[in-house]
Amino acid sequence: MFEQREPETDEGIQDETTVAAYEMMQKKMRDDGHLPVEALLESGIRSGVALEIGPGPGYLGLEWLKATEGTRLVGLEISPAMIAIAEKNAAGYGLSPRVRYEEGNAIGMPFDDGVFDAVFSNGSLHEWESPGLVFDEISRVLKTGGRFCITDLRRDLSPEIYRYMYESCEPPEIRPGFETSVRAAYTRGEILDLLGRSRIKDRHVVAHPYGLLIYGIKN
Repeated sequence: MFEQREPETDEGIQDETTVAAYEMMQKKMRDDGHLPVEALLESGIRSGVALEIGPGPGYLGLEWLKATEGTRLVGLEISPAMIAIAEKNAAGYGLSPRVRYEEGNAIGMPFDDGVFDAVFSNGSLHEWESPGLVFDEISRVLKTGGRFCITDLRRDLSPEIYRYMYESCEPPEIRPGFETSVRAAYTRGEILDLLGRSRIKDRHVVAHPYGLLIYGIKN
């Protein structure tokens, strides 16, 4: 769709108005069944302690917790405003005892080596200021045999799918942000190149019509 990548932001969504609009969009995606919970489960992320990078309002991780048993979740989020909403939503789900949110940047995660059974993220890859460093950090904090699953937009959407997704964004004020996110997203080839220079070796990158799916296991 867009030939040249145009970085969007590496500070997350901070202002309250945009945070509120983004939460409305994510809630609608949840209600419409468009969050990639099945992709997480199909990638083998079904147990243990998981790290979610960029949880935003928290709906994906909370839906994953609801779909699994005995699991726990840590959300690493750069925006304090998003953390406040995610904590409120966790309480609404009745899942606060199984999840905690920490403020931080994924290029230098505040966690020890090999502490997570899984790492996942949805819709934040295009905002990572240095994806190669984040992929290295994912490898570092995963246990051997741990799984990861990253989903995001792709910049080379077809014009038809781009228009459909753009017009489906609700509330409408979030649509300019959708466009800048697509412009900041990566192609499959670009992600393969980034991963090829990272510590992550066992990985798969799938370009679906609506976005990218990156998954694998730490050997």
